[in-house]
Amino acid sequence: MGLTPICTLANLNLAKFCAMPISTIHEAKTNLSRLIERAERGEEVIIARGKKPVVRLTAVKPAPKKRSPGLFRGEFEVTSAFFEPLPSEEMEGWE
Repeated sequence: MGLTPICTLANLNLAKFCAMPISTIHEAKTNLSRLIERAERGEEVIIARGKKPVVRLTAVKPAPKKRSPGLFRGEFEVTSAFFEPLPSEEMEGWE
């Protein structure tokens, strides 16, 4: 798939995007499946309206794993000192 070569010296406002594949809206509509595959592989694809970048296509990160209560039960001990008030010098730093 050929992408429009809009990363030129004449388009200095695109300099930060030039390392990424850039596609026009027309090309994106024609090749959306391919662009999605590239995004799934970790590439960022920029879609431009004319020569102006307007959209960044990236893959969606998977949802984080759910936390399970008690996962670290028995792994460490919290002593009673944890529940004692902080020294006044320490408290002054929080005010």
